[in-house]
Order: sequence, then C-alpha cells, then structure tokens
Amino acid sequence: MHFDQFFIVLSFFLRPLSVLYGFVTDVRNISYDKNWQRSQVPQQKIISVGNLTVGGTGKTPMVEYLLAYFAGRRPAGTIATLSRGYGRLTKGFRIATEADTAETIGDEPLQVYRKFGREVCITVGEKRVAALARLAVLRPAIDLVILDDAYQHRPVRPHLSVLLMDFNRPFYLDHPFPAGRLRERRHGARRADMIVVTKCPDDLPVTKQEAIVRHIRQYSRAGTPVFFAGLTYQTPNAFSEQNTGPMPPRVILVTGIAQAGPLEAYVKAQYTMLRHERFGDHHRYSRADLDRIIADLSGDVALLTTEKDQVKLAALFTEEEQQRLPLFYLPIGVKFLSGDDEFGKILDRTMN
Repeated sequence: MHFDQFFIVLSFFLRPLSVLYGFVTDVRNISYDKNWQRSQVPQQKIISVGNLTVGGTGKTPMVEYLLAYFAGRRPAGTIATLSRGYGRLTKGFRIATEADTAETIGDEPLQVYRKFGREVCITVGEKRVAALARLAVLRPAIDLVILDDAYQHRPVRPHLSVLLMDFNRPFYLDHPFPAGRLRERRHGARRADMIVVTKCPDDLPVTKQEAIVRHIRQYSRAGTPVFFAGLTYQTPNAFSEQNTGPMPPRVILVTGIAQAGPLEAYVKAQYTMLRHERFGDHHRYSRADLDRIIADLSGDVALLTTEKDQVKLAALFTEEEQQRLPLFYLPIGVKFLSGDDEFGKILDRTMN
C-alpha cells in the first residue's frame, strides 16, 4: 500500500479520537469566550502570530517581517518578542544575550536575535502571562510584544491576532489531531483579526485567491481581511564571513524544519541537489550527524541549510572548518503578492 493511501486509511480510523480532541478544545475555547476562564490583557500592546495546524506555516519569517516593519517606525528599545523557546534545555523566563545558544533559548529565538538583537528585546518563557509581567518590570519602555506561536494561548488576550495558513496545507481541508494536523477545530479561525495565506506561488491567479477566501470565510468572522504572501529566497551566505567565494553549484541540503518540501523544490530548481539530509523539526544536531556529510564536501559540493539550522550547526564547526569548508545557509523572507499597504495600515491602527 502506498504511504498516502495508508495515511488516508489510518486517518479514517483515528477520526473518533479527532472528534473527542476537537470537543475538548471547543470546551476550552468556550470557557474563555464566556469568561469562565479569564484572559489577561497585558500593559504592552500584543500582536499574536500563530496557526491552526501543527508546525511549518512560516511563523518565524512572519515574525521577522513584523519586527522589520516596526523597527523602522518605532524607537529602539520599545519592541520585544516572546516565544516558548522550543527545543531549549532551560526553563523559565529569559532575555536573550550574546552568550545564549540554541540550547539556552531555542533555535528560532536565536535566529531572530542574530538579526534583530540590537533593536529588539528577544525573550523566551513558557508561561506567557508571567513572562509579560516580568518583562514589564525589567524593560518598562517596551510597549509592543510579538507573541510567537500563540494563537491557542488563550490566557493572554492579544490586541491583534494574526493567523497563518500554509497554501499547501489549508486548514479547511484538515481535521483535528490525531486524524489530521489541526490543533483545534476549523472554526477556531473566527478569533483571527487577519489571516495570511503563506508560501503562495508568485503567479497565484486571482481566481484561485478568491476561491481560497471563500473557503476561509466559512470559518472566519465576516470581513476578516485575508492576505496572500510567498517566500523570498535570497543569496546563500557562508557560515564564515572569511569565506567570500561563491557557493559551489552542487549542494547537500540539510534541514531540521517541519515542512521542507517548498525549500527542497526551490533548491532543486536553482542548484544541483545531490541529496537531502532531513531531520526532525528542532533537531538537536550532533557531530556524528555531520561527519558523513563533511566527507562528501569539496570544491564543487557545498552544505546548504536554513537560517534556523545554521545557528545550531555553526556551533559544531571550528572557526577553521567554517573558513575552509563550503558551508552555506539560505536566508528567506516574506513577500506579499498584494495588499502589503493595507496590511501595514492594520498594524499601524493596532498601535494607535
């Protein structure tokens, strides 16, 4: 039996558990909607970024887009991010510093810190309400916090809730866990203040966009704005600034992300991909993972990875190896197909 057929059959038998899981999440959501459990409204303005599905909708690129947008419009020292810090070995609230690693704050917060740490306060904390209160004491000038992966975190009431949906995995065709990948039932989309369809192809026809919006409207609030965005793949960067040469034409792709399909397709289209060494999301790399890859690197074969993986992989190479070996990572960003001005206006209204 083909894997896809097996998954369909398995999903059918798991459907009763999905109904139960959906019921439990419904009860939880109703308890907050009816104020039986209370959501806290922090003193900072809160923008929540999240999704209905498990993993891989492009939350980190969207967080970085928001940070870049606000960093160019607000004074330094007034913006922060807060995430759980998946994959870290520490507990509790932490403010990122130069001494931190992926093991102390997580790979994605470390990636964001490397880009925005001079302008933005990057924090982690699994208890968001307590973390926000602590942040208000330690950094009282901060009045805007981007909450990463917080769509289901009902104890905090955001001022703006941004729901992401992967173009390749629409929530309106999915089911709650374990038969599907949804963290809650589809109508959870009605809490969103705006919805961004991510990872869209650049040439997505308007008719297709309109069809997607109609499907989304079955579950969202009436009038909720829907935007379409794709990923921009930039020029690969070397691990070491001393390595100034171009990337070799043949690559071994190394990833530890939730949904590597679009990236793999891009790499295959742009380069000669010899193979894809694929690890689980937030994988904690060891030197043993890399030794057999290093053996295959040469003047015309490079290791190519993601920004998220680079912050962990770099720690396993010596400075000499980073200068000598062809080690590269591929930066990505968010590009709206249209409507980016309207998106910005909504962000501005939130702050005003």
